[in-house]
Amino acid sequence: MEVAYLGPVGTYSLLVAEKRYGKKCRFVPLPTVLDVCSYVSGKDNRRGVIPIENSSGGAIYETVDILLANKPRIYILEQLTLNVRLALLGRKGEKIRTLYSHFAPLEHCAPWVRRHLPRTERKVVSSTAAAAELAAERRYSAALGSRKLARLYDLDILVYPVEEETQNMTMFLNIAGKKTEIGTPKKTTLVVRLPNVPGSLCTFLDIFRREHVNLSRILSQPIRGCPGEYAFLVDLDGGTQQSAVRRAMRAARKTCVELRTAGSYPMGPSYQS
Repeated sequence: MEVAYLGPVGTYSLLVAEKRYGKKCRFVPLPTVLDVCSYVSGKDNRRGVIPIENSSGGAIYETVDILLANKPRIYILEQLTLNVRLALLGRKGEKIRTLYSHFAPLEHCAPWVRRHLPRTERKVVSSTAAAAELAAERRYSAALGSRKLARLYDLDILVYPVEEETQNMTMFLNIAGKKTEIGTPKKTTLVVRLPNVPGSLCTFLDIFRREHVNLSRILSQPIRGCPGEYAFLVDLDGGTQQSAVRRAMRAARKTCVELRTAGSYPMGPSYQS
């Protein structure tokens, strides 16, 4: 089995992939979520681990866009959760002028950074591992990331944990290139496109209310080439094998321009970083 993840080596995506699949797989670091999805799409022997949401930073819209467009075609196998504990990495005794990290850790730690590093410039990069690499290369720099990155990039752990008072959870998707079931589905993700008329969203939502199906997440994105029109990524509690979910989806389909299932899947383990 080959497992692709959002790289480089040392990211939280790799940490989740290793915890989920163990050490016997071949782990493949790739620079973007799109690259991970492309690597997995259409292949039987490949899996991918990509972030979908952070409790402080919000949705990872690169992942959302791929699910909405269905390009490349992927299927959600399960949701995995990581309780992220961040470290401030740098060089002891060196004044920090620039702080690098992925947008989610920077958002989570923003109050702490304002209190303790008020004059520091914050720069968003593609991953916490990329941040550590930059901090290792450039003087007067630091990064927010995992303690493991200190060993990988020869940095000191200056503070750990950072902003521990506020829980920092990141949700990941375990994905496959072909439709596969690995357990009893507890959650379903739908891609929805509604008619651009008054009340269409209200009508859609009310169907699930009547069937007592909880909608746990609704994200909207503009439809490319169709100004003023939006597609929705909708998460609901329950699998498509449940009668209430089936009834709701059958009725909702009649109100939609498009309704597609991106995955009906179990909730996987919650890990500690």
